[in-house]
Amino acid sequence: MAEPKTKYDRQLRIWGEQGQAALEKASVCLLNCGPTGSETLKNLVLGGIGSITVIDGSKVEVGDLGNNFMLDESCVGQSKAKSVCAFLQELNDAVKAKFIEEYPEALIEANPSFFSQFTLVVATQLVEEKMIKLDRICREANVMLIFARSYGLTGFVRISVKEHTVIESKPDHFLDDLRLNNPWPELREFAETFDLNVQDPVAHKHTPYVIILIKVTEEWAKSHGDILPSTREEKREFKDLLKSKMIAFDEDNYKEATEASFKVFGPRGISSDLQQIINDSHAELNSSSSDFWVMVAALKDFISNEGGGEAPLEGSIPDMTSSTEHYVNLQKIYQAKAEADCLAIEQRVRNVIKKLGREPESISKAKIKSFCRNARKLKVCRYRLIEDEFSNPSVPELQKYLTDEDYSVAVGFYILLRAVDRFAANYNSFPGEFDGPMDEDISRLKTTAVGVLSDLGCNGSTLTEDLINEMCRFGAAELHAVAAFIGGVASQEVIKLITKQFVPMSGTFIFNGIDHKSQLLTL
Repeated sequence: MAEPKTKYDRQLRIWGEQGQAALEKASVCLLNCGPTGSETLKNLVLGGIGSITVIDGSKVEVGDLGNNFMLDESCVGQSKAKSVCAFLQELNDAVKAKFIEEYPEALIEANPSFFSQFTLVVATQLVEEKMIKLDRICREANVMLIFARSYGLTGFVRISVKEHTVIESKPDHFLDDLRLNNPWPELREFAETFDLNVQDPVAHKHTPYVIILIKVTEEWAKSHGDILPSTREEKREFKDLLKSKMIAFDEDNYKEATEASFKVFGPRGISSDLQQIINDSHAELNSSSSDFWVMVAALKDFISNEGGGEAPLEGSIPDMTSSTEHYVNLQKIYQAKAEADCLAIEQRVRNVIKKLGREPESISKAKIKSFCRNARKLKVCRYRLIEDEFSNPSVPELQKYLTDEDYSVAVGFYILLRAVDRFAANYNSFPGEFDGPMDEDISRLKTTAVGVLSDLGCNGSTLTEDLINEMCRFGAAELHAVAAFIGGVASQEVIKLITKQFVPMSGTFIFNGIDHKSQLLTL
């Protein structure tokens, strides 16, 4: 067997050792192993998830071979859970795989405590009533839950957890933490050792852009009552002031300074997102507070004390044109400040933990360090119970989606996925599922959809005939291409939840395979 280090080499670059360790410790339960479920698990098994339990009570039929790669002809008539489990095990022998031949619906009814043993449950192809029950069970047991379903050319994915906190949110675009418009004393003193009017062209050319911007910002602030440039006109004047300091046209450091001048214009202090987190009621600690909220409480105190209104410094600086000596000195100043900030927060964390009556070392130094490095990017995600969304959605949002051309198909599918479940409860089959005249199913589905809309408080709203016809044409089929896509999305969210890295989707994800569009609905 390949050594895990090289085996997972590619993904270790994305979520690192800690992320991989979290995956290898996790146990995932899959409900229904049709194509949507099998595709979701395939991605997790290849990624090195710790253990999987496949739950499905059905037997493999010939029809299953057409849309599920984890089955072959030898499986026909066998237990589907057993067959899929064997195929998945072949993909990665490091994963513990087991199966239970039982219908998930029966398990939800008869043995709700069964689910509490898992880290996360992936529930595929469940109807509304069972989704609601399972959601309550998982919430009470503190088990993460993801619903995934593919239905013809549409499908959805919905996460349900009470609260998910992320330290390593890894946003694509985030401003460097350079404090150009709010330098701390040591950085300001270092900047004062430079003279931007130095006559030596070599020295002028090798002043790091960070220093140039700090000095020009100070000069600007002096003549503008300490107010940073904010209007387009002021920003242009600021850039002109920068350019006026150049003594030759080929000075890369000044070009870098001009390009990075937007880093000066951002407001001082912390973002409104971070403000919201430190003002969250969970930052008022009690005996059951998680490590995350303990660190947030320490961060809140730090910001109003040592931090002087700022979060702890991250401590890294980008590449820039500079003499090596200046660059190294600048780097040291940033690192020293970051270390001092982190130490101050660590001290506060230890004191808070002590007060809560826990072991002061119960939060590791490494965890606090990661928290400090990512303090400006913290994220807290909370998800409504699916029952709340179903019975009490945000009507203004729903109406906005229904009338918005961009969203009308996505929300139409959302309504219809709920209507087909109601249809199945009334008529014992999904619309268009069995051969027979389609017209009757179409008119029944239309009536059912109108009923769903009016229950949701959207009287008078209608869905297009085309969409209702399509939904009947789908006949509740799981198409492999759609299932693979939905499974891909679901497994990606599983990884985000388990590794606690990147930000999981908020809201209900709807795939519209007719227009090849994916959209998130916040209801």
